Amino acid sequence: MNEHAIEIAPDSALIVIDVQKGFDDASFWGPRNNPAAEENIAALMDAWHASDRPVVLVRHASVRPGSVLAPDGPGHAFKHLVEERRGDAPVITKTVNSAFYGTPDLAEWLTARGIGQLVVIGIQTNMCVETTARMAGNLGYDVLVPLDATHTFDLAGPAGLSLTADELATATAVNLQGGGFARVVTTAALLAASRARP
Repeated sequence: MNEHAIEIAPDSALIVIDVQKGFDDASFWGPRNNPAAEENIAALMDAWHASDRPVVLVRHASVRPGSVLAPDGPGHAFKHLVEERRGDAPVITKTVNSAFYGTPDLAEWLTARGIGQLVVIGIQTNMCVETTARMAGNLGYDVLVPLDATHTFDLAGPAGLSLTADELATATAVNLQGGGFARVVTTAALLAASRARP
């Protein structure tokens, strides 16, 4: 990975996924990783606003009974760091993992503006961030994922299998870049690239 080769398009869209208060409920989610995620998300939002690049906010409205992300609960709201930087950014509401299956339609919004490059950040690394990045790659977008501007939680699977949040994040990095869906980069590299106007 050569981060020195990163070029950020003048209209590169920052897709901020599910940075919602419900994810602060440790009793619901369990242990998380990357405590610096929110700081990096805020820095990228500030950089995109400063360079007049588009920002899109995505919010999950869970249909699962008892979810802390239910649309009628306090956990549905954006975290303060996003709300205070919201501006006039469009908000896409979804009930599944991919931001491309939400309302309003993300692909239509991007196509109407001729946007071909996406930077995908937010929560959770291996769920909505990875799913959105995979689908964006399939749709032909140039996708960048700064893994340090995401976080996730430990997760149990079948037959007693489980992975820590850090292990899941590593798997996401391998899946996305190794699978050709996206380039996995760092927040610092994107911040530097965002200041280099073409």
